[in-house]
Amino acid sequence: MSNLGKRELLEQEMSEQEFLAQYKAVDYPRPSLTVDVVVFTVADIPKNNYRKLPEKELRVLLIKRGGHPFKGQWALPGGFVHPSETVGDAARRELLEETGVDGGHIEQLYTFSTPKRDPRTWVVSAAHMSLIESGQLTLKAGSDASEVEWFSVTAEESSKFIRLLLSSGDTHLSATIGHEHSGGEPKVIENNGLAFDHAKIIACAVRRLRGKLEYTDLAFSLMPERFTLTELQQVYEAILQKPLYKAAFRRKVADLIDETDEYTQNAGHRPSQLFSKRED
Repeated sequence: MSNLGKRELLEQEMSEQEFLAQYKAVDYPRPSLTVDVVVFTVADIPKNNYRKLPEKELRVLLIKRGGHPFKGQWALPGGFVHPSETVGDAARRELLEETGVDGGHIEQLYTFSTPKRDPRTWVVSAAHMSLIESGQLTLKAGSDASEVEWFSVTAEESSKFIRLLLSSGDTHLSATIGHEHSGGEPKVIENNGLAFDHAKIIACAVRRLRGKLEYTDLAFSLMPERFTLTELQQVYEAILQKPLYKAAFRRKVADLIDETDEYTQNAGHRPSQLFSKRED
């Protein structure tokens, strides 16, 4: 009988207290557990004409890594999960510590576990997606980040891959991620400037966000308390990155919003009625 078989027989005769007293966790390989957070916002593109409604763009929050590995490269905010916290708690803590962002919608995205995804050791990441209304933001870099910046996101999808283009000032990053799955995860075909496997985490988050626009009110997490219908449509268009027909869009969101008796003021153009999200 093998040593493993003998041990199993002995364990069957033990009480749970005896079993736990002799159990050695070091007998089993264990990964490190981390969180990475994809933080999206939709913000106005700077304009020259105050009378013209500003266009909007989807943005993702990235930090420039202050230490190895991938020192000096751009990455998602995140870090190791403490034994005393859940992955959700860790995601909120790391987001606050590394960027100064507190609050907003946050949800678990996917668990990334491809072997060797981190050059230091065996690391599994419980990735999260967070949505923040742009007017609530004050960024600051934390101890693990030398810089923190918003990058505009262009995500071009085809039947085989998604192409990411991320820009902030003179910094431009890009990646191509295939829809074909390797062990349940998308495959990075090409990557320029993003640390770890964060390109495919961002791609998964873009697809999740776009998909949930079809059947949830998630877009309102990116809106202020009062907004115009044009502003709401612009948020949808910035995420989907395609124009929408006004009449069809307004029918789509009619059950999600309530009219108010308020109107825009000092906007440089004709006042527009303001709406709010309908509460359940």
